Amino acid sequence: MLELRAVEIFAEVATLRSFSKAARELGISQPVVSETVRALEATLGEQLIDRTKRPLELTPAGKLVLDAGRDLLDRALRLEDSVRHLKNKVVGTVRIAAIYSVGLLQMGAYVRQFERLYPDAALELRYLHPETVVTSITDEIADLGIVSFASRRPDITCIPWQEQEIALIVYSGHRLANRTKVRAREIDGESLVTYTPQLQVRTELDRWLKQARVNVEISHEFDNIENIKRAVEIGSGIALLPLPTVRRELEIGSLKAITLEDVRWVRPLGIIHKKNRQLTTAVRKFLDLLHQNPDTFLFGNSVQTGHSLQTTSGIVPAVAVSNSSGRPLAGSSAIAAQPEVLPMPDPPQERIVVQSTIPP
Repeated sequence: MLELRAVEIFAEVATLRSFSKAARELGISQPVVSETVRALEATLGEQLIDRTKRPLELTPAGKLVLDAGRDLLDRALRLEDSVRHLKNKVVGTVRIAAIYSVGLLQMGAYVRQFERLYPDAALELRYLHPETVVTSITDEIADLGIVSFASRRPDITCIPWQEQEIALIVYSGHRLANRTKVRAREIDGESLVTYTPQLQVRTELDRWLKQARVNVEISHEFDNIENIKRAVEIGSGIALLPLPTVRRELEIGSLKAITLEDVRWVRPLGIIHKKNRQLTTAVRKFLDLLHQNPDTFLFGNSVQTGHSLQTTSGIVPAVAVSNSSGRPLAGSSAIAAQPEVLPMPDPPQERIVVQSTIPP
């Protein structure tokens, strides 16, 4: 008879393609992970993992067990969720994967409200590269993902969340630093600190500049907004960034934000989840919460909670708001059974884990 725990451990090894990584993720020892997988193989009479390959590879039988095992685990989770729902309790873990620039300060407000409303639930929040966020959803490592400029995919549902105004960002000694508004053509010839070409936001930014007939010199390219801001602060060039992501720098005066008066460039943020996958009650509750105005439930400026809040990043993420007014997009408050698809060009005490893989 198969044990759900064994299937869960095998699925983690198969997804991460590593016994040691699976052990760390599950919070158990590597020998326990290895022995559990060997016992599962003995029960089934088939080798599931080719251990001679690095990273590990699944055998044909392993691929079959992974697909069926994920479905089995999902059904067990829904069964538990349904029984708990009869007692009007929200339980289970909500796994969130978000791009770096959706800052911890903003997400912290949602996390604290969620823990206050649903103390029997848990939440895991990871900050990842955009493509890794999508992979986390398709591989069912995360329940919800937060991305910008979401691409249309047949296996993913995307729900509009926020639109963030793009502003001209300069350091305090720049020639335009005392201006409040500029026309796009006024940055013609400037040195631009921007994103790497592999990111979708860079593609959109290049398209906007071309449409506005603005020519710039690329001085530096980075794969995250934090490094872009640091480069602008030391005078390496200007940047075009979502206004909410520079809130901290504007408050301390290290950067200046200038409105582009003749263009409207915005970064759309969307919440993604795997299509046709039934969401648990806990996930649906957090999804509903994301469409509320966080200003209505902020608990001061601290991101502390009554539970453990951990992060592996030394970077203090910036605050992001839903739009220029800081409120959710119009018409997005009702998330019921049929979320809108973007037509893009759920332990007795809550455990909150925040991780980030921002490169040094």
